[in-house]
Amino acid sequence: MKQKKSRISLLKIFLLLVMIVCFGVFCYEMAWMPYQNQKQAEELKEEFPEEPEESLNDGESAGKEPEVAAVDLSALREQYPDVRGWLTIPGTLVDYPVLQSSEEDPEYYLKRNYQGEWDANGGLFLQWNCSAEDGPNRIIYGHNMNSGAMFGNLGQYEDAAFWAAHRNVFFQTEKGLEEYAVVSVLKTDIRKFPFTKADFPDVASLQEYVELAKSQEVFETGENVAECNSVLTLVTCAYEWNGARTVVIATR
Repeated sequence: MKQKKSRISLLKIFLLLVMIVCFGVFCYEMAWMPYQNQKQAEELKEEFPEEPEESLNDGESAGKEPEVAAVDLSALREQYPDVRGWLTIPGTLVDYPVLQSSEEDPEYYLKRNYQGEWDANGGLFLQWNCSAEDGPNRIIYGHNMNSGAMFGNLGQYEDAAFWAAHRNVFFQTEKGLEEYAVVSVLKTDIRKFPFTKADFPDVASLQEYVELAKSQEVFETGENVAECNSVLTLVTCAYEWNGARTVVIATR
């Protein structure tokens, strides 16, 4: 009888230890790592600030306060050459450098940060064959983290109220800080929508891409997409079916 009670006690202790370890892992991945990840991005922005007069949006006049703070990308890229730009969505956690690797290892930053160190959150990364400065379609990928880190908030764009409150997206390259508007939100996959298409022969074909996106959008945004010449395609995983993706289309 005593031996049986002893076994039960040991089992309880073992289960308690398992629960403590699981809780610790949960806190580490859901709280500590995202916090560290966000802190790294904030420190990076503070380490490479851009002069106020140079951090204005395209076409803005000098002396006007910019909506988001820009970074000194030239200096930043001297230290981290794979940084191609900086993506900011005001009011969300999205405020990160955008990285790019090579055709040989296009998902290098899926589980690495801008320093090339392993990170479960990974980094935001540009599709290998996109041009950050001049590409008609800049396709940016990021993990759908439960903590909200990286593109963990992207799925919230399926809610029209969230979209209305977070329509503006800012993408900075070495050419400057550009403002985009979210015009369409999709729950799709590569068979239904060609979100990996980076090159377009003309503005008309890019227009067709955006109109195809709007034909599949989860709700009608009512945004005018006529004569768009620059598009951001933001992509993250979704889990409704195998291969599902949340895709957010923004035009300049």
